[in-house]
Amino acid sequence: MMSDPPSHEALIDRLGTGLVPVRRLLPPWLRTAGWLLLVVALAIGLLMHYGADPMLRRWAATPDLAWAGIGAAITAICAAWAAFALGVPGRRAAWAWLPLPGALLWIGASGLGCLRTWIAPGTELAGVHQSADCLLFIIGFSVPLSALLIMLLRRACPLRPVLAAVLIGLASAAASASLLEICHSFDAAATDLLTHALAVAAVVAANAAMGGRLLSRT
Repeated sequence: MMSDPPSHEALIDRLGTGLVPVRRLLPPWLRTAGWLLLVVALAIGLLMHYGADPMLRRWAATPDLAWAGIGAAITAICAAWAAFALGVPGRRAAWAWLPLPGALLWIGASGLGCLRTWIAPGTELAGVHQSADCLLFIIGFSVPLSALLIMLLRRACPLRPVLAAVLIGLASAAASASLLEICHSFDAAATDLLTHALAVAAVVAANAAMGGRLLSRT
C-alpha cells in the first residue's frame, strides 16, 4: 500500500508530460467578423468589375429588392454568428433562431417580386437562362464560404454538428444571394425567386447532409 502514492504521482507526471497549451478560441462575434472579411473581399471584387451604379439604379426603381438584399445580408451575419455560438460549450440551441428576423425580411421583400409586373410595369424580368445563372452563382459562391466556416468551426467541435451545418449553409447561401445583388441585372419575378429558393435549399441541404462528418473530429 505504501507504493500507491508514488505510482499515482508517476502516472500524473506521465500524463502531464505530453500536454501542450490549448489556444483559446476567439469570441463568436469576432470569428464571424473574420469570416465576413471574405464576403467583403468578394463584394469589392464584384463592385470593381460591375460597378455600383446598375445596382443602385435598380434599387431606386424597386426598393423592395434593396430590402431583400439587406435582409439576406442580415441573415448571413446572424446565421454565421449563431453557428459559431453553438460551437461554444453550454450554449443553448435557441441560438439557431437568431437569423429568423433577417430571413423574414429577406423572404418578405423578395416575395414582392411575384407581383413585379403590378408594382413596376415594364421592368426587365429574368428568363430561364438568367435564372439558371443565378442558381450557379449562389451555389458556386456558397462553396468557398461554407468551406471557410467549416474549417473555422472544426476547431470548436460543436456538440450539435448538423444544426451548426444547417446554419453554415444558410449563412453561405444568404451571403451569396446578397452578393448576387451587385451583378443581378434583372428584376425579380416568380421564376427567379423560385430559382433563388432552390439554390438556398440546395446549399443548406448539402451542408446538413455532410454536417456530422465535416464538423466531427472523429
